[in-house]
Amino acid sequence: MLHDPSHYEPPPMAEEIKLPPRDKDVLRGLASEVARIAALPIHREKARLWQKLNDLESERPMVWINELPWHEMNVDDELTPRCEHAWARDQERDLRRLLYQWRHLPGDMIVSDFLPCPLAIHSTDFGIVEDVDIARTDAESDVVSRHFNIQIRDFPDLEKIRMPVISHNVAATEARYQAMSDVYAGIMPVRKVGQGHIWFTPWDYLIRWWGVEEAMIDLYVRPDLVHAAVERMVDAWMIELDQFVAQNLLALDANNARVGSGGYGYTQDLPAEGVGPADVRPHLMWGCSNAQIFSEVSPEMHWEFALKHDLRWLERWGLTYYGCCEPLDTKIDLLRRIPNLRKISVSPWCRTERVVEKVGDAYVMSRKPNPAIVAADQWHPERARADLTEFLEKAGDHSHVELIMKDISTVRRDPRRMWEWATLAMEVAESFAK
Repeated sequence: MLHDPSHYEPPPMAEEIKLPPRDKDVLRGLASEVARIAALPIHREKARLWQKLNDLESERPMVWINELPWHEMNVDDELTPRCEHAWARDQERDLRRLLYQWRHLPGDMIVSDFLPCPLAIHSTDFGIVEDVDIARTDAESDVVSRHFNIQIRDFPDLEKIRMPVISHNVAATEARYQAMSDVYAGIMPVRKVGQGHIWFTPWDYLIRWWGVEEAMIDLYVRPDLVHAAVERMVDAWMIELDQFVAQNLLALDANNARVGSGGYGYTQDLPAEGVGPADVRPHLMWGCSNAQIFSEVSPEMHWEFALKHDLRWLERWGLTYYGCCEPLDTKIDLLRRIPNLRKISVSPWCRTERVVEKVGDAYVMSRKPNPAIVAADQWHPERARADLTEFLEKAGDHSHVELIMKDISTVRRDPRRMWEWATLAMEVAESFAK
């Protein structure tokens, strides 16, 4: 995540990374497994199918799983760390999770034939983080209940939102790159990777500083203040993006990068490779936006206080994805105002018949099955299968659909539920091949 409104991210430090031999052995063993998987020809076929989907020529629905409750997923110590060095443990965690997902719930995932070394990029962020009271039901889980303490009450408080400053610590990047190149030598190539797809969501931030009820009331009571706040947030993101461009820090995302709240970004309409860092610009990439808190806001107010402002951002990108958890079935005509829109989130709270009628074959429907299906007291795979089948039957042969299981807060410490969901989702998707 480029930003996290819960805390400030400290700047990266350039430090030499020296690993004990045992840590290197662990990482090399894991990377060898990844290399074997990455060499499988199935990835080329999956990439072709994702590209067909995103080019509105889909051959079948595609399946992808994300945002897992990893603290509940460990079986037979597959996710148990062995490394001692902090940097090595981060590497190990990512490799183990990748291998775990491939073994147990791959869906249509694609494994890269290189290991990414992210550039050591830092943003000073927006100058304000949430002041929050937290309630937990599971000490190990990142999913918590929050009460936001208000920090934005009137026009002077908007000055708390600062314009970000981007910097790249070249020495820190090189230290990480050299460490990775040394560890994985002869197993997998390592590639420096800049800032890819950017999660742009002004309202997800504003409500954390403003308060949900307070912000919704101010749409009516103090519209000028709301407009000013949203404009300032869009300004901040635009200024930050300009710095990414000026410093040649962007990376292409028409590949197995996640786009918006959906699946992969493969498409013939954007380049996937062959463009040097100095030439990667927003018009060669995917953009996105959403206003999740506007689920009960009218289309007119959604346009006035969200999308009209977002267009300044969305117009900069080659293709765009809109939406997340909010129901958008009553707002498809509104979304048609986005000139480069390609994918629309279809949350569990949409009315299927209405969204299918409105979307037709004009966009990809990024369907989000309800993750509550794996969180109930009892796991009912037949219900999960029926839910997917019902949606795809209503969507019809001419639609373009990706099935994205995400926001999985819990599997009731029974990870095999997700394994079974992945298997049945693929069976359903393949049964709807055109």
